[in-house]
Amino acid sequence: MAARIRHIALSVKDIDATADFYEKAFGLKRSPKSEGPTAYRVYMSDGEINLALLQYKSEVGSGIKNPSEFVGIHYFGFQCDDLEQQQKQIEKAGGTFFFDLGDPDDDDFERKFRDPNGIIFDINWKGWTMTTGKVKTKSAAAGKKIGKKTSKPAKTGKNARKK
Repeated sequence: MAARIRHIALSVKDIDATADFYEKAFGLKRSPKSEGPTAYRVYMSDGEINLALLQYKSEVGSGIKNPSEFVGIHYFGFQCDDLEQQQKQIEKAGGTFFFDLGDPDDDDFERKFRDPNGIIFDINWKGWTMTTGKVKTKSAAAGKKIGKKTSKPAKTGKNARKK
């Protein structure tokens, strides 16, 4: 099956006000605010697409020197059936590995890449919180082959996306 766009991440300055806006303007459902390893986050969804509202803590994971100064679409994500095969396709097409957020078996795992323009995108195999394609149990995932990183992460200095 082809990869499916299921995730868009926005870097925002005020998570609560932004979540209130998307909830009131579009009727999106929202998760409670939480703290992840790289950012504070609220997930919102229409059931198909996960919209992550993020306030990054640092350049780690974001690739942005001053994350508090960047507002807008930060990256988007594809759900795929086979991480290893999808990574090979990405790298063959000219994409480069950037960062792993978590472990491939984690619910919130994301393997991040940069396209030839430096635009960040990610892949995962479980899907995202509040979406219909989300794999909900470990037993459903038991048959999945989980790929390992085949490239080293990009350096965060001059290779980081600047905005």
